[in-house]
Amino acid sequence: MTHDLDGPAAAPAKAASGGFAPLRHQVFLVLWVATVLGNTGVFVRDVASAWIVAELTNSPATVALVQAAGFLPIFFLAIPAGVLSDIVDRRKLLIAIQVFLAGVSFTLMLLAATGTITVTAIVTLTFLGGVGAALMSPTWQSIVPELVPRAELKNAVALNSLGFNIARAIGPALGGVMLAALGASVTYGTDVATYLVVIAALVWWRRNPDADTALAERFTGAFRAGLRYARASRDLHVVLLRAALFFAFASNIWALLPLVARNLLGGGAGFYGLLLGAVGAGAVVGAVLLPRLRQRFDSDALLLGAALIAAVVMAGLSFGPPRWLAVLLLLVLGGGWIAALTTLNGVAQAILPNWVRGRGLAIYLTVFNGAMAAGSLAWGAVAHWAGVPAALQIGGAGLVLVGLVAARIRLPAGEADLTPSNHWPEPLLAEPVENDRGPVKIVVEYRVPLAERPAFLAALYGFCEQRRRDGAYAWWVAEDAADPERIVEWFMVESWAEHLRQHRRVSKADATLQAELDRFRHDPGDGHGGAEHFLVLDPPRSAKGDPEGQSGK
Repeated sequence: MTHDLDGPAAAPAKAASGGFAPLRHQVFLVLWVATVLGNTGVFVRDVASAWIVAELTNSPATVALVQAAGFLPIFFLAIPAGVLSDIVDRRKLLIAIQVFLAGVSFTLMLLAATGTITVTAIVTLTFLGGVGAALMSPTWQSIVPELVPRAELKNAVALNSLGFNIARAIGPALGGVMLAALGASVTYGTDVATYLVVIAALVWWRRNPDADTALAERFTGAFRAGLRYARASRDLHVVLLRAALFFAFASNIWALLPLVARNLLGGGAGFYGLLLGAVGAGAVVGAVLLPRLRQRFDSDALLLGAALIAAVVMAGLSFGPPRWLAVLLLLVLGGGWIAALTTLNGVAQAILPNWVRGRGLAIYLTVFNGAMAAGSLAWGAVAHWAGVPAALQIGGAGLVLVGLVAARIRLPAGEADLTPSNHWPEPLLAEPVENDRGPVKIVVEYRVPLAERPAFLAALYGFCEQRRRDGAYAWWVAEDAADPERIVEWFMVESWAEHLRQHRRVSKADATLQAELDRFRHDPGDGHGGAEHFLVLDPPRSAKGDPEGQSGK
């Protein structure tokens, strides 16, 4: 399974001719075309699987289970995959994943050709496809800056989004037509062929090897650093909450659409593909219109508008409208869907610094796919007990309510300058320190008049978030009992290498905040800003077995 190179969504393409400038770079052009073909094959395969399950069973819960099976692995594996993409050769990893996914589709093709395909087989293989998608997504995101100059990165991201939605518009309709005319085995075989194209493009690409630096992160450390950042970032918490609420209810339409097409609208596989193709076409149109809409509406208004659009479409489909009207409703849904995806993903990218962007987006993917998977299962159960029309109406009403309430939790503006400031001086050392030495305690002393203490502490506690985001696993502030104007801040990092990485992670926005504190800092004039570094000592063997610390008696 392939993905749009910028994640679940991207900024829309610009109308200006410069928006197509990245296509002048041969490597980007080849991989972009291969990605469009690969995504088209994925949509062809997914339409076939969803429709075959709908024909094999009348259970809404089982149909929704196929949707959930594709999302659940991404929920569980996105974060480890984001870490993995930072520590291995990305080209080789992409090739290996494509070979694995081609094997999944090849197995589906064989089962369909021999007439032995079952619901259990489809769900199992869909789950395996989700495993590949989980490994693929953050890796695709990570290679984009390697393919184009930095000045053209935004245009490259926009083109990837456009390519993904071109595949979304073509793939479902093509899959429905092929399934109806040629059968399931040929439909699955088409997906296999697209994987071969992507593999050939990746083999052709000669990627520069990663530089192996002394401060390169290892898997477990990088994993902890990503989780630590996510735990400390309030802005990311807001984005994740808004995404979880929206997608948990919006998943209703995706989980139930095969049953809507078959039972409420009386259509076949071709019509189901047409509906999905309408979503993709609507997304392409929405991507073109979004730049103008962003000039008039902020992110919160766009997300609320997307929720209202999705709710209206759910309500409209619940009444079993004429097929032509259903196609129009899905066109509108595509525009709202791309608005929600690009808004949330764009804010997530804007608030994440480069050093943790892959892991931060992997966490976003975890929430996105977790909400979609849980929502699919829940709405399948609701449809089983209350019927598909009632489930659509309940989902639409819930989405409106959640959209109105969540709009009060404002999305972050994402305008802070997160480029590294490199303004921290190098630590003062008596002798070189091994990178794996730790933990490390950093102590900073301030001289704060009592009258200014409230304002100082407010700024310092705000800066605590930065310390924790960039590597600290513990943080404290205390006053000197003998001298209340002497304030000491200290924090702990797990190793000397992690503290040196912390130096590289401090952003220009953090430097601006720190400037408010620096006027209080006590600097002894050693050129190192008054920060002291302490390395934890291991106790001698004779003291390790003495819990009371009485080894000297």
